[in-house]
Amino acid sequence: MSTLSRLLTTAASLLALVLVWYVAARLIASPLLPGPMAVLAAMGRAAEGGALQRNIAITLARVAASFFIAMAVGSAVGIVLGRSPRLNELFGPWVVVLLNLPALVIIILCYVWFGLTEAAAITAVSINKIPNVAVTMREGAAALSRDLDEMARVYRLGRWKTLRHVTLPQLVPFFAASARSGLALTWKIVLVVELLGRSNGVGFELQTAFQMFDVALVLAYALAFTAVVQAIEIGIMQPWERWAGGWRR
Repeated sequence: MSTLSRLLTTAASLLALVLVWYVAARLIASPLLPGPMAVLAAMGRAAEGGALQRNIAITLARVAASFFIAMAVGSAVGIVLGRSPRLNELFGPWVVVLLNLPALVIIILCYVWFGLTEAAAITAVSINKIPNVAVTMREGAAALSRDLDEMARVYRLGRWKTLRHVTLPQLVPFFAASARSGLALTWKIVLVVELLGRSNGVGFELQTAFQMFDVALVLAYALAFTAVVQAIEIGIMQPWERWAGGWRR
C-alpha cells in the first residue's frame, strides 16, 4: 500500500470516528457527551487566552525530561545486566519488582518523600519508565553476537570502533523499541503526576475540568495533547527509527 493510500485510509477512518461521535452526541443530547463542535469551541476558548498552549508546553517539558532520564538510566542498567549473568541474577529481581509496582504507588511515595516538587514529579515518572527500558535493553545486550565480538578482536578494531560499528548497531532495534513504547507510557504517567501534585500542566487542567464536570474541556485538552504527541511520533520518532535502521544495515 502506497503512502497516499495509507493517508487516505487513516483520514477516512478518523472521519468515520468523528461521525460516530457526532451521531452519538446528538442521540444522547447530554452535556456528558458533547459533540465535536462543542469540544472545538472549548478548545478555542482555552487557546484564546494561551492557557492551552502554555499547559501543553509545560507537560511536554516534563515528558522530555523524564523520557531522557529514563532512557539513559534504563539503557545503562539493561546493558550491564545483559552483559553480566552474575549481576543479572543479583539485580534482575529488583527490576522485576519495580516493573510490577503500580505507577500510582511510586508517584505517591515520591511526593511523600520529596514533597510536591518538580523534582519529585520527574523522579516519579522516570522510575516508572526505567524498568521497562532496562528489560528491553537487557534482552538486546544478552542477544549480542559473540561471533561479531570475536571478529572485532581478530581485526583489532579497538574499543571505540567495536562499540560504534559492532555493538551499537545490534542494540539500535531494542533502543528504538523501548523509545517508542517509552514515549507513550511517559506522557500518560506525567498526566497522572500532574493531576495528583502539580499546579499546572495538562493533567492539572483535566482535574480542574473534572471538578467542574466540564466534559467538553476535558476532551479539548485530551485531543489537543494527543494530537501534539502523535505529531511528535510521526515527525520525530518514526523518521529517527528509519534512520537508525538504515544505519544498522
